[in-house]
Amino acid sequence: MQHYESPLIATAGQPAIVYIDIKSPYAFVALKPIFALERELGVQFDWRPLTLDIPSYLGSAKKKAGKVVESNRSASQWSGVKYAYRDARRYIERQGYILKGTEKIWDSSIANIGILWVVEHARDKLEAYLEAVYPPFWRRELDIEDVAVVAACITAAGVDADGFEAFQAGIGKAVHDQLQGQLHSNNIYGVPTYVVDGQILFGREHLPLVRWHLTGKQGDAPDICYELNSEPYLKPNT
Repeated sequence: MQHYESPLIATAGQPAIVYIDIKSPYAFVALKPIFALERELGVQFDWRPLTLDIPSYLGSAKKKAGKVVESNRSASQWSGVKYAYRDARRYIERQGYILKGTEKIWDSSIANIGILWVVEHARDKLEAYLEAVYPPFWRRELDIEDVAVVAACITAAGVDADGFEAFQAGIGKAVHDQLQGQLHSNNIYGVPTYVVDGQILFGREHLPLVRWHLTGKQGDAPDICYELNSEPYLKPNT
């Protein structure tokens, strides 16, 4: 099991690191473009979990039947949360998915430890695992705090989940927690974040720049705009 001695150095043979969190709508929007870039370049990135501590910067709240029943958020924090969902929703719907605002702040650590499990046991199934988790979670159909539910998603992705429950409570949790403890001190705060050529790039909009780094930095560095369905994928618009 990789112990991620440095959050800025990719595992041998992998050209870039990708940090995601299951409970991030922005990471959800980024998945298809990232996997498209992997296929275009014929590479596999070093995918790692970053479990966001949302209450530390956006406060916390809980809803029931669509109504807020508990909150310590300020008006400006609520505005930021609502905008984040609107912004992500307008893009994820173009990919054919549904994105509903969550009714509480979820602890996504178990589902994120699932990323470590799949990467360790069947890296080729990572996209299938994320597809088994992200869409139903954002339709409010998946309890990512339930170990059995996450194990079922691993199985649905075609990966053997035997031993996952012990893993997420033992070595998997230890590796996850070790990694989380290193991130902020290395200027990694949100998702998706990419690390390539020593550069930390936060936000899906930087994928054309990731591509530029990984294809030899030919010509000027690209603008950050791209279209999901452009040919080839993720080249800057001209």
